Amino acid sequence: MQWYLKALRQYADFSGRARRTEFWMFVLVNVIISVILGIIDSAIGTASLYAAGGTASYSPGILGGIYGLAVLIPSIAVTVRRLHDTDRSGWWFFIQLIPVVGAIVMLVFACLEGTRGPNRFGADPKMEAPDTAQPGHPAMPV
Repeated sequence: MQWYLKALRQYADFSGRARRTEFWMFVLVNVIISVILGIIDSAIGTASLYAAGGTASYSPGILGGIYGLAVLIPSIAVTVRRLHDTDRSGWWFFIQLIPVVGAIVMLVFACLEGTRGPNRFGADPKMEAPDTAQPGHPAMPV
């Protein structure tokens, strides 16, 4: 959960680098929250599932739509920082606009290990000291 909150705190920060853990934990928590909101939206009747001609389409409800808009910019920002960690420009984000191939390329980029040591986008996030100022952390003085 700390990784998700870290990405939200860096709401519109497109500079720096994001570790794989930060990126994928953000994605995981987003998926879990989206599924829960989808279930709630379906229960209250604001979500719709359309099936026609052998294809199905899901239209998110009001809660899912609001959540999607709320995390849109943080999602883009954490993806750009993830690209920076692999020493790629944030402009590579737009490769996702290419159908199928773009999503596969972006998935590969997100899965690659970041460059070791500093790169043109900043210091290696794995080399930075861990955040020990969290309540309940053993290193925090009482």
